Amino acid sequence: MNDSDLVFKALADPSRRRLLDLLNASNGRTLSDLSGHLDMTRQAVTQHLAVLEAAGLVATLRQGREKLHFLNPVPLQEIYDRWIHKFERTRVAAMRELKRRLEGTHG
Repeated sequence: MNDSDLVFKALADPSRRRLLDLLNASNGRTLSDLSGHLDMTRQAVTQHLAVLEAAGLVATLRQGREKLHFLNPVPLQEIYDRWIHKFERTRVAAMRELKRRLEGTHG
C-alpha cells in the first residue's frame, strides 16, 4: 500500500477525521484528552491514532510519561497537490471560458 492509499484509508473513517479535527483545533494532545472528546474506549482511540500515524497524519512526541499527538498536514497537502489542485485548475479554466463566451454573447 502506498502513502496516498494509507492517507485515504485513514481519512475514510469519521472517528479518525474527528481526531484530526481535535488536533487541528489544539495540537499536542494526550491520549486521555483525545479520548475524553470521543464516545469510544481508550483502546479504540489508540487504534485510530495508530492508523493516522501510519499514514503520517499524526506525529508524536514523548514528554515524560505522556505521549503528545500532533497533526501533520503534509500528507494532506500532498493529496491536495496531486489530486484536488489539478481538478480545481480545470474547473476554473472552464468557468473562465464560460464567462468569456457569455460576456461575448451579451456584451
